Amino acid sequence: MYYDLLVKIKNAAQAKKEGLQTRFSIFDFAVLKALHGAGFIHDVQKKNVGKKSFLDIKLRYEGGKPAITGVRFLSKPGRRAYVGYRDVKAVRQGYGVSVLSTPSGVMTNRDARKKKVGGEYLFEIW
Repeated sequence: MYYDLLVKIKNAAQAKKEGLQTRFSIFDFAVLKALHGAGFIHDVQKKNVGKKSFLDIKLRYEGGKPAITGVRFLSKPGRRAYVGYRDVKAVRQGYGVSVLSTPSGVMTNRDARKKKVGGEYLFEIW
């Protein structure tokens, strides 16, 4: 799930790693594409080794500091959080983004407001 993935990315960034590999999941790949579009990771690619698939993630640094400094999970398995597009707010005065799972796919709060679509409020990242 994306919970484990985001914590792995944050820990790798704090340890100044260049990148990391993790198992492939369609949903995780969609979340990483949204983070790539928002500028939090440098690149993400799907790699196949035999019958197994992996995600190859390249981390982004700005001035030697990691682009990802914090993550806050809002929707959890025990308590799902849903939000309409009018209720999507800015994260950290616009320095962060939130990621939503919508009927149109996984997207950031900025894209959700542009397309006027709401959904499950997954997490905030800054």
